[in-house]
Amino acid sequence: MANQASELAKKIIKLAHDGILINMRFLDVALSRLKFEERENMGTVCFDGTALFYDPVFLLKKYQKETHYPARLYMHTLLHCIFYHSFRTDKLEREYWNLATDIAVENTILEMNLHLTALQSDGVLKNRLAILKKQAGGLTAEKIYRHFRIEPPSSKAVREWNELCHYDEHLYWNRTEELNLSGEEWRKVSERVKADLKSFSKDKNNAESMEENLKEATREKYDYSDFLRRFMVMGETIQINDEEFDYIYYTYGLSQYGNMPLVEPLEYKDANKIKDFVIAIDTSASCRGGIVQNFLRKTYQIMQSKENFFQKINVHIVQCDSEIQSDTKITCKEDFDVFMASGKLRGFGSTDFRPVFTYVEKLQQEGEFENLKGLLYFTDGYGIYPEQMPAYDTAFIFLDEDDRAPAVPPWAMKVILNEEQLEEQEQLEMDNGEDENEY
Repeated sequence: MANQASELAKKIIKLAHDGILINMRFLDVALSRLKFEERENMGTVCFDGTALFYDPVFLLKKYQKETHYPARLYMHTLLHCIFYHSFRTDKLEREYWNLATDIAVENTILEMNLHLTALQSDGVLKNRLAILKKQAGGLTAEKIYRHFRIEPPSSKAVREWNELCHYDEHLYWNRTEELNLSGEEWRKVSERVKADLKSFSKDKNNAESMEENLKEATREKYDYSDFLRRFMVMGETIQINDEEFDYIYYTYGLSQYGNMPLVEPLEYKDANKIKDFVIAIDTSASCRGGIVQNFLRKTYQIMQSKENFFQKINVHIVQCDSEIQSDTKITCKEDFDVFMASGKLRGFGSTDFRPVFTYVEKLQQEGEFENLKGLLYFTDGYGIYPEQMPAYDTAFIFLDEDDRAPAVPPWAMKVILNEEQLEEQEQLEMDNGEDENEY
């Protein structure tokens, strides 16, 4: 009996595999990568980043109730892999992340509109997804997760979402060491699927959710702290220089003459740190005060750490829409604290990036900067870029990647920030009742 159940389960899985392959040829590499392994008496289905473990008896019971269940399960787990859901190693609230990934996957499956994956509960699920999309602004796992962090669902809502969207257990998703290798392999598969999707997809509407989730999965991740190190310059800092200190002469002097070392350590050393710097803020209507505030705070917190900042600094925070609205000079932590406590956004007109570069050039000619290394421009990307490359490094900082926005000039860097961190801090400020247009 057990052998019969095993063989029948394998045939059902093979039929599901073939059906998906016939209808969606761009998933051929992904289908060959995902393995199924039988685990008797498990009573559920579980994915570990490489294989999907299934209980044949459990699978057959589900198949008896709904014949399309195996194909739905197959597609559900396959999309988890392609969208890189199980390989996130950053700190997450696992309950919300697991739920968000299940919802994102199910939305994509419904959008594909495949007959072989259709279930009786799809009508109810579609209605709930339509409501959630309006609330979260989109149905990628990242946007749903961020929405749940800001507006936590009730225990009843979590239970209902799980009943509609949960197919495979995520027990092994936090095993970073075991998942690293398979994660890199799946990232390559995601890139391949992303490239093939445009060729094989006949209906653009049926591929929208797939494209959005693949964009999130394949997006290059930045460590913002490492990125800011590009803007450091060499200079002397007051600090004991252990590298040029000779302990032999020092200890010899102490042993021969008591408390009289022959060599004193140098009280300064050369170091790469941030000194002269410009932060430009796009104050057009699309850049909200809370988001700008959190960007400034995050940037300053990174820069002011001992290993990054000189004691004497010269940072200009310039606000601009289509013209310069304000310029605040920061020379110490106290200046920044005052600015964050009392400053206001000014502008809210259309966006033109050129005035900032003209203004910075004027400051350079006036001798305001000793050694200007770079400029960060926080924006949504909709504006007029300068044609000429400046004499310093420039980076345009975005929260979201928008294909409709004008392309960043080839001489500038484009950085997509981790929106989740900024959104979470923005919500904390709003909960404290602060005015969105005040720093």
